[in-house]
Amino acid sequence: MKLLFLHGPPAAGKYTIARAVSDATGLPLFHNHLVVDAVSAVFPFGSPGFVALRERFWIDVIRAAVAEDRSLIFTFQPESSVSPGFPEQVAGMVAAGGGETIFVQLRLDLAGQISRIANNDRARFGKLRDTALLEQLHADFAACEAAMPASALIIDTASTAPADAAARIIALLTAP
Repeated sequence: MKLLFLHGPPAAGKYTIARAVSDATGLPLFHNHLVVDAVSAVFPFGSPGFVALRERFWIDVIRAAVAEDRSLIFTFQPESSVSPGFPEQVAGMVAAGGGETIFVQLRLDLAGQISRIANNDRARFGKLRDTALLEQLHADFAACEAAMPASALIIDTASTAPADAAARIIALLTAP
């Protein structure tokens, strides 16, 4: 079982690239906003109920995938409402089940994020679209990203097209 743990800041292309990898490989895509949107329908983002349920859903789905030896793609945005050590907890759970977690980081500087943040396609999943809020939260996002485990691959999405990023990830996933 392989867990592709694709992470990066807002508007870095996590969903777009993960969708391309999923389409090419047949791996299911468990993207961040599936759970965020479901939980935020009842609990405000960052509230204790939101944080606890979001993490429980993430863990439960990944645990079930490990139990069934089902590889998948998980997209994630490191930010301060996530419990410290969450990525390591997931990787440990996958390893305990005989699987492998492959961390891939997508990078995009603040100017690139600002240029993409208001795109209409982001509204479909209730993604952050407010430039002022993005600028306010930028230091938090950067600090949380810096605390992530080492990545097997780092891709700057300002200079790498989504199809090329997906191809690089697929090569990593299929390498012996």
